[in-house]
Amino acid sequence: MNATREKIENLYAQDVKKIDRTEALKTFAEFKSLLNAGKVRAAEKVDGSWKVNPWVKKGILLGFRLGSLSDVSINENFRYFDKDTYPLKKLTVEDNVRAVPGGTAIRDGAFVAPTVVIMPPAYINVGAYVDEETMIDSHALVGSCAQIGKRVHLSAGAQIGGVLEPVGEMPVIIEDDVVVGGNCGVYEGTIVRRRAVLGAGVILTGSTPVYDSVKHAIYRKSKDGPLEVPEGAVVVPGSRPLNSQFGATHQLSLYAPIIVKYRDEKTDAATALEESLR
Repeated sequence: MNATREKIENLYAQDVKKIDRTEALKTFAEFKSLLNAGKVRAAEKVDGSWKVNPWVKKGILLGFRLGSLSDVSINENFRYFDKDTYPLKKLTVEDNVRAVPGGTAIRDGAFVAPTVVIMPPAYINVGAYVDEETMIDSHALVGSCAQIGKRVHLSAGAQIGGVLEPVGEMPVIIEDDVVVGGNCGVYEGTIVRRRAVLGAGVILTGSTPVYDSVKHAIYRKSKDGPLEVPEGAVVVPGSRPLNSQFGATHQLSLYAPIIVKYRDEKTDAATALEESLR
């Protein structure tokens, strides 16, 4: 692992036009096999805190630099072109991932654990990590380097943003047992802590404060860390008045995600996944 890291760091620092391409592609293939197996991750939890692994992001970016645009069309009617270093991930039935027919694509270099269920169409980008028993519903996106925990439910239309650059930036983190409602968007390195529930239509970004009506607190992204949604929080879309003369005159308001409660037995019953669907 350390040897691979050193080689990636060295290659990333070089001019791609001058490096030994054969050796670089060999190193990249080794690196990508580790990504596919979930043995290296763009971010990982260490002693309760999430830590970015910039060298992993460098390895992913190196793959784009080394790649050549190639024809990956299905036939004359379905024409596609992409970097040859990032074909679609080759799953087999032994991987025990239920990818239902209908337009889903998983890019090579993404880890998808056994028992994950993917409803069509969905897209999982390079560097993403999707853990066991997670459900990815129709029209959902798991962006580059996003980290999705165990037993997560990404509802239809949910968008989990990708954060590949800058390499030191935290990707989006969705911890274990989180429910992400339909048409939600989670972007810019936001961390959603375990067992939280995002109601349909909630949007979380680095510039959007979250208002906790239970604990009378406001959560924001800062220079020291990303926006975090607390463990077990139930978040719904809300609004707050625009505090200016113009806003008052025209009765304008701004979007505001609001924590209305913390998860309890009633919430658990409402968000439980049907085992029969698996």
